[in-house]
Amino acid sequence: MSEETEMGPNNTGTAGASPTEAKPKRSFKQILLSYFYWTYPRGCFHYDVMVTLILLFVFVTPQLWNYGDKPLSVTGLLHPIQVSGDGGHGMIVTVQAADVNVAAGAPDPLVKKALRKAILPVTGDSVFVERWETVTDAQGNVAWKVWAHR
Repeated sequence: MSEETEMGPNNTGTAGASPTEAKPKRSFKQILLSYFYWTYPRGCFHYDVMVTLILLFVFVTPQLWNYGDKPLSVTGLLHPIQVSGDGGHGMIVTVQAADVNVAAGAPDPLVKKALRKAILPVTGDSVFVERWETVTDAQGNVAWKVWAHR
């Protein structure tokens, strides 16, 4: 028997098929599934589309969405911060009033937020401010004394 396959009107053999013969159209669902399972070889159009979509996601989405992972914008402190233990699991942080951006007579939640932001460079972001008071040092400078814990 011959190895050639006859090509008749009802036969679907591959021998003798022309390279320009149209391939059957795939549905949109089949194309998406093949993208999901990454079935295309390198160098073909669909492979290039997938790589382009991945690169767009990597480089464009940080500009569009806030992932919450931006570095803290901490300005340089003008004065040193003093940290000491309170005898328990907490700490007492003394920060100069010039380093705390809060208006006089501000409500407690605003003062708490401003103090937490001021002590953030030395305590880290997982700190809870319990209480605070204003003190005057030996040179007459006003400072905030903050009791905090992690």
